[in-house]
Amino acid sequence: MFEEVKRKAKEADKRKAELGPDLDLKEFSLKAKPSAKISKLSELSKEDKKSASNVGIEIKERKRSGSFFQMDHSVIYENVKQDGLEIMSTAEALKKYPWLKNYWWKAIPVDSDKYTAQAELEQTHGYFIRALPGVKVKLPVQACLFISQNGLAQNVHNIVIAEEGSELQLITGCTIGLHVSKGLHIGINEFFVKKNATITFSMIHSWDKGVDVRPRTAIIVEENGTFINNYICFKPVKSLQMYPVTYCVGKNSKTSYHTLLYGVGKSYLDVGSKAELIAEGSRAEIISRAVAMDESQIFARGHLIGKNKDTKGHLECQGLLLSEKAKIHAIPELEGKVSGCELSHEAAVGKIKEEELWYLMSRGLTEEEATSMIIKGFLNPETIDLPPLLKYQVKKIMEKVVKGF
Repeated sequence: MFEEVKRKAKEADKRKAELGPDLDLKEFSLKAKPSAKISKLSELSKEDKKSASNVGIEIKERKRSGSFFQMDHSVIYENVKQDGLEIMSTAEALKKYPWLKNYWWKAIPVDSDKYTAQAELEQTHGYFIRALPGVKVKLPVQACLFISQNGLAQNVHNIVIAEEGSELQLITGCTIGLHVSKGLHIGINEFFVKKNATITFSMIHSWDKGVDVRPRTAIIVEENGTFINNYICFKPVKSLQMYPVTYCVGKNSKTSYHTLLYGVGKSYLDVGSKAELIAEGSRAEIISRAVAMDESQIFARGHLIGKNKDTKGHLECQGLLLSEKAKIHAIPELEGKVSGCELSHEAAVGKIKEEELWYLMSRGLTEEEATSMIIKGFLNPETIDLPPLLKYQVKKIMEKVVKGF
């Protein structure tokens, strides 16, 4: 099985992705200095603790059920605080559980493009997180994927399984060290939501203008299962291209995506969400909000495919342009393949309305303060299903980002 996977990956190692700027993978190093394990997150350097905190990582773990921390190519910390929850590197999990090979590249074809191929051929760990049958994980699990070495490629393969009747919240923060000006993050994420199970996945990215990012994510949801995806990116990035897809294969399965994007500088963000409503009674909701400043470009994609009767999906994309040189492309797609599916969408891209600015300025705000208030309202994390502490952290991040606009 693994030989066949390797063969397919080798055949695709030069295959360009359909979307996003093409990258020369040879520009990034595949060798990282090993990082020593730590016994608690507070042992991280002051700078690294600050960077991790900015992507939702709770250093003291007070309101977390467990933690995983990977520094470059080294897994330096794992902690489980609740029975019925498993957290380990995928390399360790493959050794421990022979059955895991049945999930390996099950949701995502390994030969999709050069990025999936490199993630297989040059894999550098990633996390395996599993909630056992019937277990309700009370507090979120947190995982941090951190790049500290300049010019490095980090190629992780993550697998998350919510067994039948279980519930799991996962917060993943991906970020870089303060002195990293160039890097590549490839993240393979395969989620499996079993019958009557729920996963809430919140991902926060904080990169820089020289970092390229290529996540590849797919989710399989079984009968009465629910998958909720929240994605937030408020900091500069050289290029980001991702198009996660949920396959609702079980009767009455549900999925929802909520995306908040803030494009600054010359950032290139191509971010989409896709749902295939395969089983009867399946539901999907895709909501995206994007703000484009400076010379940033944002492609906000959404794709709903109705493949069975009594399926419903709604897609909503709103974009706010704050610069004459910025661009937002809203690309909604609806694809009904059978009668009895109901799919809808609404999309709007525009500038701040002058009457809104004038009203706020008449209340004593400067133009900059009024604009900042409108941006914060537009990207309000209250609109998405985040854990309370994470919602507070996101608000703090947004305050810093738009301060002094």
